Formats: sequence, structure tokens, C-alpha cells
Amino acid sequence: MPRLPGVAWPRGGNHPGMTALLEVPRQVAESALSVFGVRTGTEEPPYTATPLGDGVEIREYRERIAAETTVTAGEDAARSTGFRRLAGYIFGSNRGSAKIAMTAPVAQAPDPKGDWVIRFYMPSKWAMGELPTPNDDRVRLVTVPAETVAVLRFSGDRSAQAVAERTEQIRKVLRDKGFDATGEAVAWFYDPPWTLPFLRRNEVAIALTAAPRDSPRTV
Repeated sequence: MPRLPGVAWPRGGNHPGMTALLEVPRQVAESALSVFGVRTGTEEPPYTATPLGDGVEIREYRERIAAETTVTAGEDAARSTGFRRLAGYIFGSNRGSAKIAMTAPVAQAPDPKGDWVIRFYMPSKWAMGELPTPNDDRVRLVTVPAETVAVLRFSGDRSAQAVAERTEQIRKVLRDKGFDATGEAVAWFYDPPWTLPFLRRNEVAIALTAAPRDSPRTV
């Protein structure tokens, strides 16, 4: 290959600058695909699922690790603020300036004080002791226990009103199926804001702590 003036080409191996340059097309492609709801290379927590009916399924999740932050604001504003804080952490605002891959979903749930807790789940390759300490003391690392949850999936609008409507919908299904439907609801968002609304994957989840009435099965 001819040499360009002033450019020293590396002799064998991978050059950091070239590696970064080659990453650009991949990132552009992933961003373009995300418009259509394609989450190429985005890790999600594994689970097993059993259909319950009426669009609801029961999922079993193993223990996982998350970075989370608490935001005092309205539901939609809290989601945006929390996302920026947590994105800062995984993009290098931490001890060691480590980069951590983005995963899905982003979780949002109210806390007992009426504030909002936003979570990013950490990639499975990271152990708690290996994750870097956040520079922002409003970001904390937590272990999320294994859990059984009822989940309702929906697309389109993911505003506070839309989440509230879907939450009532899943509670009704659970009540009709004999489950305790009083658990706190968590909203899960899998796609960036620019994904076409009808292709978005949004979910509302409610933790289950007891079997349905008149059933010996424990979930």
C-alpha cells in the first residue's frame, strides 16, 4: 500500500487509531438499524418465559447487577435525567475511565418516597467487584435479586400516561388470573427515542411473590 505523506502505517497487528476508525461504520449501522427496532449486539438479561394469557407472560430472571440513580422529577423528565447520568457512567465517567457496553432494557420504577429510580443492567461479563466506581456519587451499583415477574409488552407511546394505562391493564389480567396484583410496577424500555414508535419494545413488569389463588403452584 502506498504511504501517504506524514502517515506512519503500523507494521502488523492492530493500530488503536485504525481500530477506532473501523468501529465507526459498525456504530453507524447499529444506529441506523435501531430506527427500525433492531437491537444488534445489545445484551439483554436472560430469562425463561411462560405465557399467562391476554398478552401477559411470567418470566424468571436470575440475579443480575445494575447501575442505578434516583431522580426527583416528573416521570418523563426523571427518565431523561437518569438516562444521562447512567450513560455518563458507562461511557467512562468512572474510576479508570472504563467503557461499559450499553444493554437493554432501561428500567424505571417509583421508590417509596415518590422519586424515580432509573437502572441500566450491567453486561453479564462484569462481576460486582470488577465494575469501576462511578465518579458521580448519585450513581450506585446494586445487585438485583433473582425474581419472578409478570410482563406485558407494548409498542408505540411510552409516556407516563401510556405506562399507567398498561400498568392497569396488566394488573387487571393478574387479578382475573388469581394473582396478587399489588406489587410495584417497573417500566422497561428497549429502544432509543428515535426508533419508529410502532416498532418500539416497551414492557411493564410486576414482581410476583405468591401463587395464584386456589392453586398449589408457587411462582
